[in-house]
Amino acid sequence: MSRRMEIELTSERPDGLWTWRAAGARQPKGVMPSDLVPSGRRVGDVLRVEADFEIDGITIVTVLADRTKDDRAPALLELIQTEKPFEAVTQQLATKGRGDRSDRPRRDRGDRPDRPRGERTDRGDRREGAPRADRDQRGGGPRGERKPDDGTRRQPRDDDRRGRRPQFNAPPELPSRPKPRRLKPGRTHRNEVLAALPEAQRTVAERVLQGGIPAVRQAVKEQNDRLRGEGKEEIASQNLLDMAERLLPKLRVAEWRDRAEAALKDVELLDLRDLRSVVVASDDPVVARDETTRSLATQLREALVTKQEREYRQWLDDILAALAVGRVVRALKLSSQPPKAGVPFPADVAAPLVAAASAALTPLEPQERWVALLEAAAFSPVHTAVAVQAAPAAVGPEL
Repeated sequence: MSRRMEIELTSERPDGLWTWRAAGARQPKGVMPSDLVPSGRRVGDVLRVEADFEIDGITIVTVLADRTKDDRAPALLELIQTEKPFEAVTQQLATKGRGDRSDRPRRDRGDRPDRPRGERTDRGDRREGAPRADRDQRGGGPRGERKPDDGTRRQPRDDDRRGRRPQFNAPPELPSRPKPRRLKPGRTHRNEVLAALPEAQRTVAERVLQGGIPAVRQAVKEQNDRLRGEGKEEIASQNLLDMAERLLPKLRVAEWRDRAEAALKDVELLDLRDLRSVVVASDDPVVARDETTRSLATQLREALVTKQEREYRQWLDDILAALAVGRVVRALKLSSQPPKAGVPFPADVAAPLVAAASAALTPLEPQERWVALLEAAAFSPVHTAVAVQAAPAAVGPEL
């Protein structure tokens, strides 16, 4: 992986190589060919270079040019002169209001026919309250009077009533419990282990943290394939694999300690699955052999037992609360999500759940309600005891 860095020239060797180190630090350091160093450079000069960070060391690829003041100068716009004469900008504001109407032709009152003030057209007659001509033909009368129903009005047809879907009033909502937090481990112990390693071992350790020994083996294979294609000597893969195996126990303990401390900090609001995964990882022989992990593992096991019992009681209370307000679908879905696998469903909760599910599957319920109830009951531990009274009258393809 190539990246840029600043190096300081430390010496020039007789074999034509320059030695260097990171600018302002003792590590990392290495050598580079003299043809990459610009002419006129001396010991102590700082260069900006682009280097490849590989498992077996750092290789200088090229030397970048030094920054100058001209490079940092802002870009300026060039003012191009023109031979056209200068013309000032003029504007003309529009007059306010609706404009002057003095220029419009004014119609003389004599142009329109004189009409007595009391006469109105048929539109005015209707406004004055005169009855319409066809009101008597339709059986209507003056406003405020209704003709009694003689049975001739249109009655709703049977197919209209048949196509109308039955209404389902949803039961009241229940307050939901706060969503558990997911585990977010830190990197304190991991960074301490990496900082204590030399630069050559640090690259191998990062590969181990990413994917274990297989990740190191894959990285060595890719680098050897590239060196073989360039005609260069391959690196010894067995030495790097042995180094990774020596670093693996220390890195695995540091990674587990970061996860354990984060879990113990938020144990009250932590997701039960994340807490259980940390406790299971403590049984790893590499982790259990370390003395620094034993006390943390004991605290996490006790917290797991307490949290499982508390969430089991809350789980049963939520099922009974949903049944109390008539939310049968929610109760069935909750019954299929126990906080601990393998726990038998209690009979005192199963009996009212079966009765409520069986009573909800009636022929009068809409098809959408049937689909929701059957899907929720299929994964419930009481699905074998739910009895259907009768099938609905109309069964669609979805049901």
